[in-house]
Amino acid sequence: EDSRQRAAELFRWLLAPVAPAEFLGRHWERAPLLVRRGDPGYYAGLFSTADFDAALRRGEVHFGTHLDVTSYAEGVRETHNPCGRALPAVVWDFYQNGCSLRLLCPQAFSPTVWHVLSILQEQFGSMAGANTYLTPPGTQGFAPHYDDIEAFVLQLEGKKHWRVYSPRTDAEVLPQFSSTNLTQAELGEPVLETVLEAGDLLYFPRGFIHQGDCLPDAHSLHITVSSYQRNSWGDFLEKLLPAALQMALEEDVEFRRGLPMDYLQYMGVANSDTVDARRTAFVEKVQSLIKKLVAYAPIDAAVDQRAKSFLHDCLPPVLTQSEKVQSVYGFPARWQDGGPCNVDILITKDTEIRLLRHGIIRLCNEESGVMLYYTTENSRVYHKEEPKFLELDPEYTDSIEFLLSSYPNHISVDNLPCETLEEKISLATLLFEKGILTTKKPLAQV
Repeated sequence: EDSRQRAAELFRWLLAPVAPAEFLGRHWERAPLLVRRGDPGYYAGLFSTADFDAALRRGEVHFGTHLDVTSYAEGVRETHNPCGRALPAVVWDFYQNGCSLRLLCPQAFSPTVWHVLSILQEQFGSMAGANTYLTPPGTQGFAPHYDDIEAFVLQLEGKKHWRVYSPRTDAEVLPQFSSTNLTQAELGEPVLETVLEAGDLLYFPRGFIHQGDCLPDAHSLHITVSSYQRNSWGDFLEKLLPAALQMALEEDVEFRRGLPMDYLQYMGVANSDTVDARRTAFVEKVQSLIKKLVAYAPIDAAVDQRAKSFLHDCLPPVLTQSEKVQSVYGFPARWQDGGPCNVDILITKDTEIRLLRHGIIRLCNEESGVMLYYTTENSRVYHKEEPKFLELDPEYTDSIEFLLSSYPNHISVDNLPCETLEEKISLATLLFEKGILTTKKPLAQV
């Protein structure tokens, strides 16, 4: 019933038998985690080589855009992508000749992967993505490297030999960007070396160098679920500080006063070793203004802007059959007997409504007005669509907040804190049409 509880349960399943609290306290952003389950069927139904083959046969997979053909041998990493559609005959010929296959964005081709990621993103509060990797026996597809994401490796089929290494320097701890390909000579000794078998899980934080190779007797299929790309305090401050400075410039004359006429004579790297009272005063003035800047920081507004970006990153929700029936997606409008019928959405004051999911909307106060961003019309392909939003009358803000605070309970339209019944019905109808609301009972029977 509650999408937040559903996300927490899925996260618990992902880590089991390790408890989420233990994982977050001991491993998250700190150290790798290996979970051996001895259960080859643990991920059954998530994704398989048969699903991979089916995606190729549907004709939607293209080299470079959706599929990378790679190899790594004698210290050389190569990509072998032709142009155009990834035809099964071509793809499987590459595989037969020792190349690894990386399917980018499997959620665009697999409803199950889409479903899993759409739930997990609410747990992380950050985009959840995935790649699948199919590697032939006795080969390695990628050079050692580190990534800018938190990585959960789920071994789906076969087995794979993994080596994980600690960040080499403080600068590589929780990096903002992924590394280039590294050589074996740059690695040192692994902190973890293991063979993952079907049903096992390997987690490592961003910045941990890793490489995986197949043993001679088995292929490997794994999916890497990722999150927390560019989701650090520093990334948040990149949004916050410019906004704080703009407010300070508007409201505090101290930020608008001119720099000293002669500051170029005693400031700058060339003067950094000079003992000069004017230098001391200049530095103290800068430090004073930075301290004052904190008071102007619109922290909540910056959080909303981060949330707005997150909602654009999000996958659309996967609806259950009952949710479809109770939403606009199951509404029985159709062509019949020479014309459309069952078109009118008849919401009344007694209609009971609730949000489809808790995490699908975000209210943002912007210069142009109050915007409600939502995910229900997003694409399964990353940023294929522009951000989806509604511009709302400010008086509807309380009603949106009421829907959020009431979730997962249903409320009657009449209880929305709008001034008139007409406004209550108008708002509920608008949100229903965008797939944001569901009703307790279907509005009409087919």
